[in-house]
Amino acid sequence: MKVECRISSDYKEPYAVLHINKMTGKIVEIISILEKENTGSLTLTAAKDRKTYFIKPEDISLVRTEGREIVCYDKLKNRYTLDKPLYELENMLDIHFVRISKSAIVNINQIHHAQASFNGTMELVMKNGVTDYISRSFRKSFKERLGL
Repeated sequence: MKVECRISSDYKEPYAVLHINKMTGKIVEIISILEKENTGSLTLTAAKDRKTYFIKPEDISLVRTEGREIVCYDKLKNRYTLDKPLYELENMLDIHFVRISKSAIVNINQIHHAQASFNGTMELVMKNGVTDYISRSFRKSFKERLGL
């Protein structure tokens, strides 16, 4: 792929134009990376014990639905409630997060190990000890994302 960069103080914010003949998985991934370029300053608001906390994405280990709540676990296994739907969080979070099921997103930097489980699923154990399952329908994209 040919890449051209133009640097000028006239540009108020970065933008990219892609000239492609067809949409591929790699192009979708590149677009996602470019769209999330400014997420370094992202901070999520979360609730715990009737208090509001500000959490940086790199501190999040796992985001999932539990009953009717969207919750996240941090590196220390603290559980917080979030007020955004899972699909919106998936779009906000950077490339270090991957969907593992319809109800969960994980930070790939916080994965301790994965092991085969029943019915073609995989059990995922995070560094903080929290576990979840990679569903069969998300297993292939999960492996591709990790280069397996």
